[in-house]
Amino acid sequence: MAQPDLTTPGAPCWIDLMSSDPDRATEFYGQLFGWSAEDAGEEYGGYLNLSKDGQYVAGCMRSQPDTGPPNVWSLYLVTDDVNSTADAATTHGSEVLVPVMQVADAGRMAVFKDAGGAAIGAWQADTYKGFDVIGEPGTPNWFELHTRDYASSVDWYKNVFGWDAHVMSDTDEFRYTTLGEGDSALAGIMDASAFLPHGVPAHWSVYFGVEDADAALARIEELGGSVIVPAETTPYGRLAQAADPLGAMFKIVDTAKVA
Repeated sequence: MAQPDLTTPGAPCWIDLMSSDPDRATEFYGQLFGWSAEDAGEEYGGYLNLSKDGQYVAGCMRSQPDTGPPNVWSLYLVTDDVNSTADAATTHGSEVLVPVMQVADAGRMAVFKDAGGAAIGAWQADTYKGFDVIGEPGTPNWFELHTRDYASSVDWYKNVFGWDAHVMSDTDEFRYTTLGEGDSALAGIMDASAFLPHGVPAHWSVYFGVEDADAALARIEELGGSVIVPAETTPYGRLAQAADPLGAMFKIVDTAKVA
């Protein structure tokens, strides 16, 4: 079992799914990844905790009108002071999408737009720290920002979340910066200006681990989802992009098949 790093400033600590049909969505991910869903309690407004073999991996809640895309995965990063993070975000010109708020006794959160326009959450833990497990099949394995404003975005995450940023590649073909470096890297920022389709905003992607990417894509289609980008072999495993039956997009990585 891979233990998540929930202490490094700016580390990914939680994901959740806004869904127009939580029952349908949790059924899909349950059959695909073996997840179970449980109501977090009345004080959490219908929020569902999603677990893999009893270990929390994600959350889900029903999307509300006028709160953004109705079916989308969101990422939250560690902060030990969400108010200071919010102040830093506004100082650096960011729009606050969700002001700082208390989430029962679990912690405090806020959501911003980063320098490139991607939505990103901040989480200051109280009783709930975040992921129980990552880096295994059926759990989150990687977190990646695709942005047209690469340099500004890297600076933003350094200034707002205190990222210890490391340049992994800096060529016209591939510009990429990570939080941490090497095998200890926790997330990445990619210069997507050359390939991000017109009209598609900057966004964070969540990669879920699978044992066989091609089999996973076939299963996704059987369950009513769709294949957005077929699997391809890379130095980091076989990667693909898919969407659940409601349209929420995610990526998969098959780390057993490294080129």
